[in-house]
Amino acid sequence: MYFNIFPRIVAEGQSTTIRVEPLYSHKKIKEEARYKLVHSPMETRGIGQGESFKRISSIQPKDGVFEFTLTFEGEQEHNIDILEVTGQEERVYCSFSVYSLKEDLYNLRPYKGDMHMHSHYSDGQESPAYVAAACRREGLDFMALTDHGQYKPSLEAQQAFENVEIDLKIYPGEEIHPPDNDVHMINFGGNFSVNELIEDQSETYFNEVEEIKEREKAPLSEEEQYKYASCKWCFDKIRQGGGLAIYCHPYWIHNRVYNVSIDLHNYIYEKQPYDAFELIGGFHIHEAESNHLQVTYYQEQRARGIQVPIVGVTDAHGCDNGQLFGWYYTIVFSQDLELPSLIKSIKDLKSVAVEALPGNPVRVYGPHRLVKYALFLIREVFPIHDELCREEGKLMLEFIAGNQDASRIMKSYKGRVARRMSKYWG
Repeated sequence: MYFNIFPRIVAEGQSTTIRVEPLYSHKKIKEEARYKLVHSPMETRGIGQGESFKRISSIQPKDGVFEFTLTFEGEQEHNIDILEVTGQEERVYCSFSVYSLKEDLYNLRPYKGDMHMHSHYSDGQESPAYVAAACRREGLDFMALTDHGQYKPSLEAQQAFENVEIDLKIYPGEEIHPPDNDVHMINFGGNFSVNELIEDQSETYFNEVEEIKEREKAPLSEEEQYKYASCKWCFDKIRQGGGLAIYCHPYWIHNRVYNVSIDLHNYIYEKQPYDAFELIGGFHIHEAESNHLQVTYYQEQRARGIQVPIVGVTDAHGCDNGQLFGWYYTIVFSQDLELPSLIKSIKDLKSVAVEALPGNPVRVYGPHRLVKYALFLIREVFPIHDELCREEGKLMLEFIAGNQDASRIMKSYKGRVARRMSKYWG
């Protein structure tokens, strides 16, 4: 809060210069004081006590700022303290953290998104444009509206902002509900509607599903053989449209049973006809055990060597009702925000699912390496990212409410978040 400190994410094993610039008079550097730099890696590698890993050196300001060069070993968090020494007295002048990454992850950037939510065209509360603007206000970099059985509302969200300059990526989407199949699926980013395809070509759909069913010969009941074949058909069509096929909330309790039978769920999960598993879904507080079961199932399957890409979503049905919206999201570590890059990263297991329930500590799920890094970002980097996004989201809401001046201000904000985030990478 009191300093500009750049960079905060650095390449592991490389010499990096960190700049610490005080912003306010109460942190003005004292000319008469001496200063010490204390560097403490979080991971001690099991050699003695953590105290022995502290590297202490003298540091002197130049032109009112501190600059120092260190090599940050290992993929981990590093604590940095600058101590002010006056006579025999030492006090902490500035304290912060830096995260060092191996090259593959260092060359990617973290993007926050939600790929499952609803507007008033199905069972949500607000217009598609409102949902999109609220997503930016919430700190998201990308989103897709996925109304039940409907693709066009997601296009309406895109069209609402097609003539203004915004940084939020709004992608098409839909929640797919094939006939006689209660498994829920998300089409994220596909360039055509799978729901409409089923409706317009129902005879073709049933014939092709029957062919998949006969070819697959899944060890399931006759009814569930059809459901699996139907899911596979839908997932294949999503991919044909360039989208990401997401398998949704199997442990959602509906009519006092889980949404997907355990036999069908086990088969779908193991065969992986989908691209990503909705590990964290939009469950209310009283439904939290459903997410818990999905997480423990995922962890158990990982222990068996079954790796699946994961996402976290809100499945929100309203942006301002204090329920679900903003509680869950995905962080994708990607080359950029374009759809092919996001999909590639998710498929490459470079995403985590985040649970941020009100009044509770944030929890991150996924591969340990990514979880550790994501927790640092949520604590140290995303608060500033989210604050900038919040201003843009409010302007988007003003724009759709008829304030044309908002578009001019949004234009001046274009690229602001990306520029600020780029400074964090050394």
